[in-house]
Amino acid sequence: MRHDVLADTFCIIKNTESIGNKECTVPSSRIIKEVLRIMHEHDYIGGFTHKEDGRGGKFIVKLKGKINNCNVIKPRFSLGKNEFIKWEKRFLPANNVGILILTTSRGIMDQHKAKKHNTGGKLLGYVY
Repeated sequence: MRHDVLADTFCIIKNTESIGNKECTVPSSRIIKEVLRIMHEHDYIGGFTHKEDGRGGKFIVKLKGKINNCNVIKPRFSLGKNEFIKWEKRFLPANNVGILILTTSRGIMDQHKAKKHNTGGKLLGYVY
């Protein structure tokens, strides 16, 4: 029984990358679709397609071998519009390496887009 599908998705992607496979199947939801879109925009994954299986569907994710680590952030810390540097230092290995994924009132986005829109939100996860 799955309690956190986003954590399951990151775990599946990280484990599949570590063994060297080029494709994995992850559960489907709107949050996962947006997170995969952000990962694709930043060139961490090659792409993804939705496959209907009669139980909500699944995403087939093409991997590029560029992910060293990805994980959810629990609890979902609140992030003010002036606190990006503090959280980047805490979860990312170096400056300008990796992305923080957060949910805002304008939707799910990475920290660079949130800085541009001058908005804060809640942290969902990180990828580098």
